[in-house]
This record gives sequence, structure tokens and C-alpha cells, in this order.
Amino acid sequence: MRGENVECLQVRLSPLIAHTVLGVSPADLDGFVALDDLWGGAAERIRERLGEASSWQERFAVTEALLERGFRERTPVDPEVAWTWRRIVAGRGRVAVEALAAEVGWSRKRLWSRFRSQVGLPPKRAARLVRFDRAVHRLAAGDSAARVAADGGYADQSHLHRDVAAFAGVAPSAAAREPWLTVDDVAWPDGPR
Repeated sequence: MRGENVECLQVRLSPLIAHTVLGVSPADLDGFVALDDLWGGAAERIRERLGEASSWQERFAVTEALLERGFRERTPVDPEVAWTWRRIVAGRGRVAVEALAAEVGWSRKRLWSRFRSQVGLPPKRAARLVRFDRAVHRLAAGDSAARVAADGGYADQSHLHRDVAAFAGVAPSAAAREPWLTVDDVAWPDGPR
């Protein structure tokens, strides 16, 4: 029967290294992608190596080595794209894309295009996701939707409601009770990447 005796290894990649490690732009991926579709025949060798590992520690080591090799062998994102992502995270999603473009010396259109091709979504949507992540964590911590909206850069509580509904498919009060939305402290820590 499906779903019995299954062991999984989930890998979360920073948007700054996903393109490099995966060997394909995240913009070209549609939702969940099978390893076979991503890496072809190499996927079976990866599964074999993971299956032969005798411990989780060994599986993690195999996975880390695979990711490091992919990172070393491919071109990283543009420094301007990396800087823009870090500014979005540091600003908790409360940044103006036009200002970021000016700061890196690119047009808004060029920043949008390069960021989307390398990170997988446009910078404005990335900023909305970062802001949403902060908001839903605060809601889960018990803060009122009005306070979260005011502190999070939303125009008003209905603006927060629209973003939460758009990203999570539920109202802010329901999002506060959804464990999958707050599986970690924050999706994108403020630390270096």
C-alpha cells in the first residue's frame, strides 16, 4: 500500500542557491518536481546512494555532498540579484523594487527579469512572500491581525487578509492555527546567505 514505510529527506534551499544547485531556473519549475524530471539518470544513482546509507547522518552527508558539488560546478546568481534578495529579507518585505533597482544601478525591468529568471519569481512577489511569512508567524504567536497589519507594512487589515488568503488560502485567524505555515521560526532568516 502507498505511504507505508516511507522515509523522506526534504531539502530547503535558499532562493539564492536553488538555481545554482538545481541546474535549472526555479521559474521553469512548476510546483513539485520529481528528481527524475530534474536530473534524469543521475536521480536513480542518488536514490541508490541514499538507500545504501546506513544512518540519517550518512544520508545527510550524501545529500550535502551532492548539493555542494552542484553549487561548485554551476554559475551563482548575479551579485545584484543576491544583494536584492538580502535587502528584501532584511527589510522584511517592506521595500520598494524601484529603489532596489536604483541602488544596484539597474532599470526596474532588468532587475525584474534577472531576479525572476534566477530566483523564480519577481522581486515584488518575493517581497510579498517575505512579508507574508513574517505576518503569519506573528499571527501564530498570538498577535492581533490589526497589529500585524500595522507593523507589517500592510495598508490595513483587509490588505493583510487578502495576502494571507492569496498565499495560504485561508483567513488570518485560520492561518494562525495552521502548523505547516510556521514549521520553522521564519522561512528566510535575516542572517547571511
